[in-house]
Amino acid sequence: MNKKFLSGLLTLAIAGTISLSAQAQEKKKTVGQTIDKTATTVGHKTAEVAVKGTSKVGDKTYKGKMAPDGTDVYIDGKNRKYYVNKKGGKVYLKASQISDKPAH
Repeated sequence: MNKKFLSGLLTLAIAGTISLSAQAQEKKKTVGQTIDKTATTVGHKTAEVAVKGTSKVGDKTYKGKMAPDGTDVYIDGKNRKYYVNKKGGKVYLKASQISDKPAH
């Protein structure tokens, strides 16, 4: 009986050690990493909305045309065409990159 008890205890110890080492290997995101990613996403969206609002007020919208990503095309004071990307940056377009909007 003593041998069965010791072998059972040894098996339990080995299984416990293996499961603990497997959990230690997993990478978990820290709260700081999650906050950084969320802050970056919010910052990009805020910049995009701000630049699009400024573009709608200050520049002309190219009617019936769309950018390669499907958004509106704007025309600035120097007659350059651009769209606003997901990070809030103005991306200037060549004439070949502008396409017609599909009819609904």
